[in-house]
Amino acid sequence: MQGMKHKCDICNVFSFLKMVAFLAISYHILVFSAYAKGPESVADLADKLQKSVVNISTKQTVDVSQSVPLPNLPKGSPFRELFKDFFNFDNDGGGKPRKRSVQSLGSGFVISKDGLIVTNNHVIDDSDEIIVKFHDGQAYEAEIVGRDKKTDIAVLKIEPKEALETLQFGDSDKLRVGDWAMAIGNPFGLGGTVTLGIVSARNRDINSGPYDDYIQTDASINRGNSGGPLFDMHGKVIGVNTAIFSPSGGSVGIGFAIPSLTVKKIVDQLVKYGETRRGWLGVRIQEVTEGIKESFKLKEKKGALVANVMEDSPAEAAQFKAGDVILEFNNKPINSVRDLPIIVAETPVNKNVEVVVWRDGKIKSIRVTLGRLEDAEGITKSKKVKKKTKTKPENILNMELLEINKRLKEQYSIDLDAKGLFVVKLDQTSSAYDQGIRSGFLIKEIEGKKVTLTSQAREIINKARKDDRKYVLLLVEDLEKQTRFVPVEFD
Repeated sequence: MQGMKHKCDICNVFSFLKMVAFLAISYHILVFSAYAKGPESVADLADKLQKSVVNISTKQTVDVSQSVPLPNLPKGSPFRELFKDFFNFDNDGGGKPRKRSVQSLGSGFVISKDGLIVTNNHVIDDSDEIIVKFHDGQAYEAEIVGRDKKTDIAVLKIEPKEALETLQFGDSDKLRVGDWAMAIGNPFGLGGTVTLGIVSARNRDINSGPYDDYIQTDASINRGNSGGPLFDMHGKVIGVNTAIFSPSGGSVGIGFAIPSLTVKKIVDQLVKYGETRRGWLGVRIQEVTEGIKESFKLKEKKGALVANVMEDSPAEAAQFKAGDVILEFNNKPINSVRDLPIIVAETPVNKNVEVVVWRDGKIKSIRVTLGRLEDAEGITKSKKVKKKTKTKPENILNMELLEINKRLKEQYSIDLDAKGLFVVKLDQTSSAYDQGIRSGFLIKEIEGKKVTLTSQAREIINKARKDDRKYVLLLVEDLEKQTRFVPVEFD
């Protein structure tokens, strides 16, 4: 009897576990089904948020020149009166340039009860008048608080009659590809329009500026949506819709939004200072390619290679060197060359940070105090090197190179303090040409060693060949006196 009772207890335990397993599986099926179908409705959410999304219209006065051929009408003709408003005939029968009012439309959203509005800079750029219109029809004239062309963000201010309902920024870093996203805006001037989709991709670089880090979404975004918010399903602003990819001009399911964390930092600076205050390191950087990785004996193809250190910059004061590969900045990894400008710009001015670099085959830590980028942007470019005559060069790596001397500097208008080997011409089928080296460039270093003689260059290159190296690394200076590292493959 005791044995039977024991078996029954075991049966009961198994039955209980089976029931728990069944319930768990059923729950996950229900959850999966709900997510697979998507939200049943976003009507309540949209209704709540539309009150804080605005339409923005601007007016701009431009000069329009007459480009349409003028009708050859005799003076006194009755048809002349019909055309004069369009062509502005003068006494000679010609057309005059005239001023014309141009309108543009966009979107924006409220971030403060007293009337602060966020939109895109390109929506209000060069405008003479800005009108903010709400979902209920109320309209206000707006003033510009601040604007940032680099990230395409602007902040406006209106004087509302009563406290406004505001939107809150969400955390764009927590977004995952596949998360639901909702856009509200003013496409084609139609007024408050709601579209729904997902986050299609993150960290997109569309070559629009130095700080590209866009959210890609298939929520329908069209002309007029610019400056409007992209929401998550909690009603938080996760991005500002700013660009579309569209061969036809309409939505094809590829839209881009500036991440909310980027927007919030820029907005805070514009509200507080009326301008941006970005961190500045003062280095010119380039991508770590496979050739660079091999030449510098890096373990991974990551980081940002320092090609040049600017004079009187924080980097020069901290003794950065050309050839340093920046692997970490302020405890943040630098996985690609475009990571560094974004991270540096977002770091507060005058902050002392730690930078981890790869130098001479070893890890090195450098402390640097950042400057302000806006204070450094007035630095002028150096004069170009102008080639005047030819002289007898020596062929190295399919480049015609000359040793620099006083006479050569006069012939080729090279700076008096220039050192290196001068590129007279090069074979356009060579690896050096493919890597962007051109006539007038200077070869300053080969494999990290300074070169002023062609014999030095040959000795270094021959050693690299004997070591079965695929590339030889050159430090070159271009016509704008900008330096960069170039891995040249042996031909």
